[in-house]
Amino acid sequence: MKNSEIIQLTNKELIERMDEEKAILTKLKLNHAVSPLDNPHKISNSRRNIARMKTEIRQREMSGTLNNE
Repeated sequence: MKNSEIIQLTNKELIERMDEEKAILTKLKLNHAVSPLDNPHKISNSRRNIARMKTEIRQREMSGTLNNE
């Protein structure tokens, strides 16, 4: 997910997407521990997406727009 896509999400959608991405990351880690993934870069991509979403949430908190929607 690109930053431009994240910025366009509403606050509610952003929080929901982040929760979904955290669940995906947990599944990927568990599956990778049991047997190696075909593409282990999915784990790092998922972590980066979560970080991008957290950054956007924090920016919205600082600007005061998180609670307004």
